[in-house]
Parts: sequence; structure tokens; C-alpha cells
Amino acid sequence: MKKLKKFFFSALTFPILFNFNTPANSTQKEVKVYSGRHYNTDRIVFKRFAEETGIKVRLIEAAGISLIERLKREGKNSQADVILLVDAARITNAAKANLLQPIDSASLKNDVPSDLRDPGNEWFALTRRVRVLVANPKVVDINKIKDYTDLADPSLKGKVCLRNRKSPYNQSLVANQIANKGDEATKNWLNGMISNVSQPFFPGDIAIVRAVAKKNCGVGIVNHYYVARMLAGVNGRRDSLYAKRVNVLTPNPAHVNISAGGVAKYSRNKSEAIKLLEYLASPKGSKGIAAPTFEHPLKEVNQNPIVQNFGGFTPDTVTVEQLGDLNSQAIKLMKSAGWD
Repeated sequence: MKKLKKFFFSALTFPILFNFNTPANSTQKEVKVYSGRHYNTDRIVFKRFAEETGIKVRLIEAAGISLIERLKREGKNSQADVILLVDAARITNAAKANLLQPIDSASLKNDVPSDLRDPGNEWFALTRRVRVLVANPKVVDINKIKDYTDLADPSLKGKVCLRNRKSPYNQSLVANQIANKGDEATKNWLNGMISNVSQPFFPGDIAIVRAVAKKNCGVGIVNHYYVARMLAGVNGRRDSLYAKRVNVLTPNPAHVNISAGGVAKYSRNKSEAIKLLEYLASPKGSKGIAAPTFEHPLKEVNQNPIVQNFGGFTPDTVTVEQLGDLNSQAIKLMKSAGWD
């Protein structure tokens, strides 16, 4: 497994098992985590949980889609206790696929805002991600770009670059626009924005930032923490220099996505699984996994100076549940507009 510099692992194409070093004995409690998050710093939080509770954490990391397919294959034989996924559609799809179970926890209801958790208590947000605009002031007039819808302006012809349609983050953004503005307005926005794209769609958010920095295009859409990681030098000096050439523009209100967790339907260690989720969603736990990855905790903004430099943000009123429910409609509109 090839590591990225500092704290971050590259995405895995198949699950890898990690055991944390806690005192072992035949009766020791444990919790098995299937995680679509790929941050080395998460393991520090899991280790802290193990030390504080005596519950050993066993971790399997893989791409979110791979984890969901694995859970479906394993069925009742699954060893998973906790499932961690990124993006609203992925966690809500896991619930719709009957891979999670409802849990009753006063702690989770207190720590996770109602719009960031499942009404049926099957999943709970743990961190927040803001979908922002990155623009090169040498290519576009940043004073005229304030919202996602501005990327449909004809003046940006040939200056917009986007990640491909498969990105769950883009699917959730479109679902967000459907919830806010309706099908027809979203369709018009998509048609206008896609007509402003003059090159193939990119495979990832970091590639978007690089393209904007190099003036290959003037503006794109990314998750805020990708820019922060680049500025912090996580990906190396060259990417840090690229990120310094772009401006981060946060719409007001902004579309906010999540990473989230739930208890697996066939969990064999349910009480331990609930304790881990409660720990991760607590102010201490949420900050613990969000701070080093430049994400936002559930109830406050990331205090890292790099993220603080982006300015504050006001989430819109669309719930995570709505984002999941509108995912299929979003994909349909994206295809129709030619978003490949």
C-alpha cells in the first residue's frame, strides 16, 4: 500500500485489516469497522477510543462502493459492526439497501443536529464538507462568481472545469440544487454550465485545483478540504504552490455534505458499535477526526488557520436525507445535460 505524504493514505481498491495494539485477552471486547474514509489520522482517534474504553477497534478500509457491495455479499455472515461512509448518497443508499439498523441513543440525538442524521436513526453525520468554488483571478472576474449557478453564465464559456459525473460529491450538489430550486431550474443551470466546459471531465477535485491554477480553465467546484490539504503541503510543494494561485469562493448559503456512520444490520457487537459511534459524534470525537483532515466538526468550524482563511459559511436548509432521496434524479439530469 503506497502512502501519501504525512497523514493520508491513497484510496484502497480492496479492504485491508488493521488491528490496534490494545491489551489482548480472550474476553476483550471489540468493534469491527468498515470504513470508506482513508485518513491515517482516523486511526489515532480509534486508538484513543480503545485506550479510554478497553474496546479494541478492528478496521477495514475500502472505497465506499466496494464496502457496500461487500456488505451485500456477506449478508448475515458479515463481521461488520460499524459502517463509515463519505457523502450523503452513499450513507442513505446503505440504509435503503437494509445494511444498517436503527439505534436508540440520547447521546447521538444530542450531538448530531437533526438535519445531519437519519429520521429513523440508522445513520449519523460525523464531519462536514463544504462544496466551494475555486477560481483563478487572472482568468475570470471573481467578483462575478458568488454561487454555483453563476457557472452557467455565458461569459464563462470555455472557462469551467468539472469533476466527472461519477463523483458522489457532484451528484449531491445537483440533488441539493433540485431541492432548492426544482427540476426545471436545475436542468437549465446544468445545460448552461456544461456548455461552458471545454475539456474532458476530471477524475478528482485536486485535478480541478491544478487545472484552475495552471489557467487551463478559470473556475471549478471542489470540496474545501482538498484545497486546504494542498496548501498545507500534504501532497507536496508543487501542489502547495498551485493552491496558492486560486481563490476559494464559498456560496452563501453553501451546500454542505458529510461523512457519516451507522451500526451494521448484523452487528455482533452492537453495544460496542453504539459506543464507538457516540464517541466519534461527540464534540471531542468529531473534532478529533475532522481537525487533522481539514473537515469541519459537526457543531463548529475547523480552527486550522488555513481553513479559517477561507472565511465562514452558512449551510443551506437542505437535509442529508433529501440529498439521498434526490440522488437518482440528480444523476438523470446530469446525464441529460451531457455531464460525463
